[in-house]
Amino acid sequence: MLSKELVHEIISTVLKYGGDFAEVFVEKRYTNSFEMKNGDLENASSGNSFGVGIRGFLNTQAVYAYTNDLSRESLLNTAKRVGEALGEIKIKDLTLNLTPKEIENKHIVLLYPEDITKKKKVDVMKRAYSSAKNYSDLIKQVVVRYWEYNQNILVANSDGVFAEDNRVRTRLMISAVAEHNGVMETGFYGPGAGMGFEFFDRIDVEEAGKVAARTAVKMVKADPAPAGKLPVVIANEFGGVIFHEAVGHALEATSVAKGASVFAGKLGQKVAAECVSAVDDGTIPNAWGSTNIDDEGTPTRRNLLIEKGILKGYMIDKLGGRRMNMEPTGSARRQDYTFAPTSRMTNTFILPGDNYPEEIIANTEYGLYAKRMGGGSVNPATGEFNFAVNEGYLIENGKITKPVRGATLIGKGYEIIQKIDMVGNDVARGQGMCGSISGSIPADVGQPTIRVSEIIVGGRNK
Repeated sequence: MLSKELVHEIISTVLKYGGDFAEVFVEKRYTNSFEMKNGDLENASSGNSFGVGIRGFLNTQAVYAYTNDLSRESLLNTAKRVGEALGEIKIKDLTLNLTPKEIENKHIVLLYPEDITKKKKVDVMKRAYSSAKNYSDLIKQVVVRYWEYNQNILVANSDGVFAEDNRVRTRLMISAVAEHNGVMETGFYGPGAGMGFEFFDRIDVEEAGKVAARTAVKMVKADPAPAGKLPVVIANEFGGVIFHEAVGHALEATSVAKGASVFAGKLGQKVAAECVSAVDDGTIPNAWGSTNIDDEGTPTRRNLLIEKGILKGYMIDKLGGRRMNMEPTGSARRQDYTFAPTSRMTNTFILPGDNYPEEIIANTEYGLYAKRMGGGSVNPATGEFNFAVNEGYLIENGKITKPVRGATLIGKGYEIIQKIDMVGNDVARGQGMCGSISGSIPADVGQPTIRVSEIIVGGRNK
């Protein structure tokens, strides 16, 4: 991607003019996306990008610059400007030994995106479309999106790191709109993985379409959800988005290092119910959020965040580690070379407990069953969140009864995880895109079925 000699020269140039640490990030990426509306392919785009990001540290200060001009003159000039911006020369005699690191590839790809014809990809979309559209006469519109990319990176730094990685991602996203008596509801399902086209041999494409349609059809005839403080049972898989947003972001060094997190300074303290344990694991083979190394060249690992209610760890990048006086955890991520990396989640989920999902429902006299969660917002500094329930049902006398729509879950993450009183044994993960200061990245969220003894449910009073 770039010669080792040129990378060496870039790092040396940064430190010649300022700072105590220098890093080079090189990226080459192929991206392809399609959009199908009502059975017709309306949008298609593909492209290649190639660029270099250069970063320098001076103690806990950082300067980042990037360029897609790959000439030696441009790269060295960019490196010089990064060093000068740091303003103080810390290293006068640099001995730099860049040794290529052998990285075990845990994410084998069989069918690379570039090797598959457009027709085969569109055929997958048509299968998902037909399945969703034919599910019910109430389905009025179906939109299917297909997205894939093949990203090659090289990371090198003044600590001697010189590492490369290849990341392939494939995702299918289906939105179905149902209409009944003037009411419209949308269902969505978006499975993805760190795989190539072989992903579609691992999932049931037709079932994916039905999941989106089923949600829309169930909700369009549903009664309004009740409002008030209720026990809420949250289903597995994408139900973990609440933990991701309301707790996970507050465990990233991005906020912890600044003291802008409710969990700052609480390592070793009880922060959740004893039945709650959670991890962030970037090593799961072919998972949506997995990589072999992070975007600073540190090998990814399984990071224990919470164990039986006790806070055990944070997710830390190099700059956050400097500010916190802690080692990086393989958690540095970025959207692409135009962003400096920061601490981010990979595949974050609550670990399985001892209860069967049916047991959790049976032990709930009255409450809300949140089968599918939607989007929301959260403030990492306070943990306050607000999430929509895309598919919800009443629980009455220990049984799931009628569907209800329009429910919103409102609360504070650090309070909610203390109110979890039952954890299922059916852990599963769902896929999403996570946004933060280093851009939008693939991330898995997940959990088993859980029960929160009380959450404020926004809905409509009877």
